[in-house]
Amino acid sequence: MLLAGKTALVTGAANRIGAQIARTLHQNGANLIIHYRESLANAEALARQLNAQRSNSACCLQTELSNIDAIETLSQQAAQAFGNLDILINNASSFYPTPLGAMTEQDWDNLIGSNFKAPLFLSQACYPYLLATNGAIINMLDIYASLPLKNHSLYCCAKAANAMLVKSMALEMAPKVRVNGIAPGAILWPENSDASQTQQQKAILAKIPLQKCGSPDSIVQTVMFLLTNEYITGEVIRIDGGRLLSN
Repeated sequence: MLLAGKTALVTGAANRIGAQIARTLHQNGANLIIHYRESLANAEALARQLNAQRSNSACCLQTELSNIDAIETLSQQAAQAFGNLDILINNASSFYPTPLGAMTEQDWDNLIGSNFKAPLFLSQACYPYLLATNGAIINMLDIYASLPLKNHSLYCCAKAANAMLVKSMALEMAPKVRVNGIAPGAILWPENSDASQTQQQKAILAKIPLQKCGSPDSIVQTVMFLLTNEYITGEVIRIDGGRLLSN
C-alpha cells in the first residue's frame, strides 16, 4: 500500500488508460477522485467497484475542463473530498486529425484546450493543495509531442507545449511539488477502427523495434515509479517500444 492515506485526482478517469491508472492507484492505497466530462455511467461504475473494495475511497466529479472557473471548482472539490490532495494525473485528452486547410478555430479550442490549457490551469489551481502535502503531478503526453504525425498538427503542437509545461512547472513548483510526464506510443488503438485504420496500425507496428503494441500495464507501472521515486522531477518518460529509435 505505497500510497496509503494519499488522495489522487485523475482526469478522464472513466475509461481506458485513465481508468486503469485509477484502479492501480487505488490498489496501492490511494483515495480516488474520478473526473469525467460525459462518461457518467462508466465513472459511477468504476467508483462503485473501488468503493466495494474499500469503503468510501472513491468519488466522481464532473467538469468541463475548457472552463477556467469550473477548473477552480474542481480543484477545491477534489481537495475537500477526502481532506487532502497529494496526486494529480492530467490524463484527459482529445485526439483527432486536423488536415491542413480543414482545421478550424473550434479544433484549436478543443485540442489545445484539452491537451495544454486544461493541464496548465488545473495544475495551477491544485498547486496550493499539492504544496501542503509535498504532492506530485504527472501529465500524460504522447510520443507525437516530439515526432510529427501527418494531419495532426494541432494535436502534436498541443502535446509539445505540454512537454515543455512539465519542465516549466517542475522548475517553478520545486522543491515541494514534483512534476513529470509520460509519453505513450502504441498502447491502445482508437475504438471502432475501420479497415484503413487497421492498415495504418500495421504500418506503425512495423516501425516499432519491439514489434508489438504496449499495454496499459506499461503505463501504470511508470506512474507508480514516478510517484514513489522522490528524486525525479521535470522528466518525460517515453513508453513506446523504441518507436523513436527507428524514425
